[in-house]
Amino acid sequence: MYIAITRQQLGGNYRGSVRDLVDYLEKENVDRAPELEELYFNQGVDRIESEQVISQIDANTAKLKRKDPKYYSLVVSPSQRELKHLGDDPEKLRAYTKEMMKAYAAAFYRDHEVSHKDILYFAKIERERTFSDKDREVRENQAHARQILELKHRVRAIDRGEAVGNRNQLQAKINVLEKDAPHQLNGQRIVSGMKKEGPQSHIHIIVSRMDIHNKHSLSPGARFRASETKLHGETIKQGFDRDQFFRAAEKTFDKQFGYRRNFVETYHARNLMDKNPKQFFSALLGLPTSEKQVARHLLFKAGIKVPLIPTNQKQMAYKALMQLKKGMGKALESGSIGI
Repeated sequence: MYIAITRQQLGGNYRGSVRDLVDYLEKENVDRAPELEELYFNQGVDRIESEQVISQIDANTAKLKRKDPKYYSLVVSPSQRELKHLGDDPEKLRAYTKEMMKAYAAAFYRDHEVSHKDILYFAKIERERTFSDKDREVRENQAHARQILELKHRVRAIDRGEAVGNRNQLQAKINVLEKDAPHQLNGQRIVSGMKKEGPQSHIHIIVSRMDIHNKHSLSPGARFRASETKLHGETIKQGFDRDQFFRAAEKTFDKQFGYRRNFVETYHARNLMDKNPKQFFSALLGLPTSEKQVARHLLFKAGIKVPLIPTNQKQMAYKALMQLKKGMGKALESGSIGI
């Protein structure tokens, strides 16, 4: 499970209205019959048109300054292992989202209890993902891609009469490089923009910065988990605990669907890898044999090689740990491991 929280982009494409983001999220509905379109949903309604999303988010901006984000975007990306556990069922993903938003509300530090009923949000499920430059497969194909690009430039120069050479030989070299690239999909070299195989469902959630009553600001981008400030002589509580939210979102999924989460899939493991690689590796080596095998398999599938080094703390190789951390970081960024 990977959850990203980003604020409305100020300047550029997402200035002011939420319309541009909503229009972007219509990409999978292109050429679909109206009855087959994926619509938005929230806590109480399962089919909400995009125009209603735009009108409600855009109208819910009381007390916000011109440069304040009007909304936040959450992208919830279950791993393929989690999706397979659900049978990639969109109804289960909707049910999970509604429970997860209760954890989101509970993470706000306020004078009054914040409930999911206070949150104005609209969620939408997307079923496809494409490879990006961050993905391991694209990165590891890059050496071949550079050679292919150089050869194609030479072919085009010959076609334009700007160079002399054997076009057929160059094209044959290109064909060999295409087939020799380490990562292929349906006989094609994997490149950025190519659709990924397998279950790829993920959830986009647009959350208003203001509560549903348009009275109180609820920003998940707050700098502090819990802080207090003086306003007009009164002490005001403010903050959002992302750690609490991420952990609760994970526990909600596991409890709701009876999912047995491996150590390397946990938010705790990701935090540990960031802050204390030695402790992460010690915890990994200390897992029961069956759990350790699953962990190694998950890491291997994500392209992360776990160094086989002794369990003795003093003998741990710093270089090996740093390589593991680097691999974990890249896998997390690309979403190739469900942590």
